[in-house]
Amino acid sequence: MYSLDVNFLNDRPEIKPDKRRSSGGRKPSISSDDRRPLYLGVAALVFFPTLAAALLGILTLRNGDLEKQKADLEIQLGNLETEKKNLSKIQEDAKQATAEAESLASVFNQIKPWSAMTQDIRDRLPSTVQLASIEQKADPAAAGITPAASTTPVSGRIEIKGTANSFNDVNDFLLTLQQSNFLRADQTKVISAELGEERTLQLPEFPGVKREMGEFKPPRLPRRVSFAIATAINDVPASELIRELDRKGAVGLVTRIEALKERGVISESAPKSPTPAAKPDGAKKP
Repeated sequence: MYSLDVNFLNDRPEIKPDKRRSSGGRKPSISSDDRRPLYLGVAALVFFPTLAAALLGILTLRNGDLEKQKADLEIQLGNLETEKKNLSKIQEDAKQATAEAESLASVFNQIKPWSAMTQDIRDRLPSTVQLASIEQKADPAAAGITPAASTTPVSGRIEIKGTANSFNDVNDFLLTLQQSNFLRADQTKVISAELGEERTLQLPEFPGVKREMGEFKPPRLPRRVSFAIATAINDVPASELIRELDRKGAVGLVTRIEALKERGVISESAPKSPTPAAKPDGAKKP
């Protein structure tokens, strides 16, 4: 008889490993004839120095470009510095020109033409008053301005001398002067007024004509009042007296002031309020 011999130990994996599993984990072997590692090493030896050289060349070119840009920027900076100096010089010249223009404008603006002032006085002169002289004297106290307190031109003091038929005529002339735009009302005063002596009319001697003193008496002239009026030039700018100057015939000054206004050297300012008239201090009868 035959007997069946079964070994169940071969079916256990921990005792008999699978041949397929053991054959799958075999390590591949490298043949000594394979040159790929050598080629890879040579390629790496050539590639990395070439890459470094290329990067160095690129950096060198870039550095050269930056140096060139730096030189260009330095040239531009030098040009800008030169232009800045030129601009500063132009600004200084402009400031100097502006200061000179303002100084010139202030000179024209402070001018009071004697022709206009004398014409104004002539227009205000009553028919009963005759002028003997008009004299200007530098007197800062008369204008109420001290030289140390202001750099503007100080108005001069004016003395007007003449004769009138009466004290009332002198007072009338004083009041008309106080209304003048060229003179200061608070400084316009009568400083002296005296009644003169009676005089006789002196007739000339005609040839061939004899005159007997007993029969002919020369006529007596009326007594006249000799007066002196002190006043001061107004410190109102001439640009605010354009109409008055134009009416009095100061055409040249008006033209210059108008030209300065058009150029902006003299600004259009609101007219000042007139100086309050002083209390009349007229001539008094002795």
